[in-house]
Amino acid sequence: MKVILRYPKREVEIAGSRRVKELLRELDVLPETVLVIRGSELLTADTTVGGDDVVELRPVISGGVSPGAAPPGPRRP
Repeated sequence: MKVILRYPKREVEIAGSRRVKELLRELDVLPETVLVIRGSELLTADTTVGGDDVVELRPVISGGVSPGAAPPGPRRP
């Protein structure tokens, strides 16, 4: 299978089949830091990948309030 990592940018060929969680452990990637995608399908930790699969690891990006910013006010209808 081909694994495409986005950060740092690289491609890795891995032989055999394994669960996503085993693949991430082998690549030394923390599961909570990436989305694992095959085609247009978001994969779970227990999904088996291998063979001719092309799997992409995309970093999880989250937003938030910057330090020192005022909390949001009450919601208005």
